[in-house]
Amino acid sequence: MKSRVERTLARRWAPIAVVAVSWAFPFLLSAQGVPDVLPDESEFRRVAGQNIQPFYEGWQRMPDGHIAMWFGYLNRNYKELGDVPIGPDNRFDWQADLGQPTHFYPRRRLFVFKVDLPSDWPADKHLVWTVNYHGKPAAANGWLQPEWEVDDGVIQMNIGPGGAPPENPRNQPPAIRVRADTTVSVGSPLKLFATATDDGIPKPRVRNPSATTPAATDQRMPLPPAATPPPRAQLGLRIHWILYRAPDGGGEVVFDQDSNAPVVGAASSELTNAATFTAPGTYWLRAIASDGTLETPYDLKVSVIGTR
Repeated sequence: MKSRVERTLARRWAPIAVVAVSWAFPFLLSAQGVPDVLPDESEFRRVAGQNIQPFYEGWQRMPDGHIAMWFGYLNRNYKELGDVPIGPDNRFDWQADLGQPTHFYPRRRLFVFKVDLPSDWPADKHLVWTVNYHGKPAAANGWLQPEWEVDDGVIQMNIGPGGAPPENPRNQPPAIRVRADTTVSVGSPLKLFATATDDGIPKPRVRNPSATTPAATDQRMPLPPAATPPPRAQLGLRIHWILYRAPDGGGEVVFDQDSNAPVVGAASSELTNAATFTAPGTYWLRAIASDGTLETPYDLKVSVIGTR
């Protein structure tokens, strides 16, 4: 049993021991190969304030022989919509405006647009797209590296719900037509009429009946919410509207219905809706016909008149 003197000394030396251990702890971690640093900020989901990273998706040899370079982007924000007008902060090195978007939706957007290049484009010549958002420039560097050559099959496997693309017959991209006025006043609805046609591929998937029985369902191990994978693209023909470019001075568009429901195996789809604009200027709206694996865009230039 400790004496009173021993207990008193223990109490006096305890704080010093704690400080000594705290001071030595980082060195112990370093000795074990554990870095004494804060967690990487990239692990945190940011609602706003992050930059936009352009992506080079690959290059494709088109049927007539010319080259198409595909680009997309990652808006690192989970909610913030970014607008970067064509100019010093949103440009290509070859020519400032090559059809890139100026309105950026959150997170990753694949194969957003392509840049058509001549068939004799040099293999070692680069095409660089730079976007500077929140003072943080980022660039995508495209060139004809053989490993980056893509075709419709590669595109389908990337933007589709997964799995090998259909064969015999192969899937063809849908076609789309749009009817609409090209001039409207601020606050007045602009009627939009879009029609898509398709080859009916991909067909509805035939599932194994044994995979859908209650017994098979009960045997699946439940996943925690954090481990549940995000939903991928849905198969089926549909039409979807987005804002592709806003006026340099800013402006928003509100669709009363921006998409219709996808129908697997459908040969046609129609969407009638309206768009309302908040400010004057020139807008580019994009209607996208998608069968779930291939997409075809239609860009509509709209002049909005009036005052804010």
